[in-house]
Amino acid sequence: MKISGVDIRPGNILEYEGGIWKVAKIQHTQPGKGGAYMQVEMKNLQDGRKTNVRFRSADSVEKVRLDTQEYQFLYEDGDMLVFMDQNTYEQIMLPSDLLGDARPFLQDGMQVKLELWEEKPISVELPQQVEAEIVEADAVVKGQTASSSYKPAVLDNGVRIMVPPHIESGTRIVVDVYEQTYVGKAS
Repeated sequence: MKISGVDIRPGNILEYEGGIWKVAKIQHTQPGKGGAYMQVEMKNLQDGRKTNVRFRSADSVEKVRLDTQEYQFLYEDGDMLVFMDQNTYEQIMLPSDLLGDARPFLQDGMQVKLELWEEKPISVELPQQVEAEIVEADAVVKGQTASSSYKPAVLDNGVRIMVPPHIESGTRIVVDVYEQTYVGKAS
């Protein structure tokens, strides 16, 4: 589906110069002289390259619709991850760098969404929040109660996050996968 250059929004998937690009940021600019344009920061979903492109309102670009399918993560094989289609039990292998910063949060048996373009997987989406256990938490510094102070902690997957002072080592918490922030205590 063709859309105008000024209708581009963050999260849109576009076909541009023969590749599939995900829009990260946009900025609408109206200079004093000349026509308005949209400054668009995009990331290539096939090879990870980033680019900045200017689209005028007269420009049109192809918006791509991706198919999403539920898959289950089975195991890691070197730097490849093995996923299974829940319906057909078909297994596929994908490179682990497809997950980016969310990779440490992938757990055995986890349900994920694969985005497919022309039957080829181009991205993996984990659940927004996961449970993790604190394995190491710094001691609280006394007298730091005036501001909402957070202290560093290490999760069981090795990721360092900031947690409230009352969280101790061994506590199970809920973590936002993509922001890598503390959400709350696990129930």
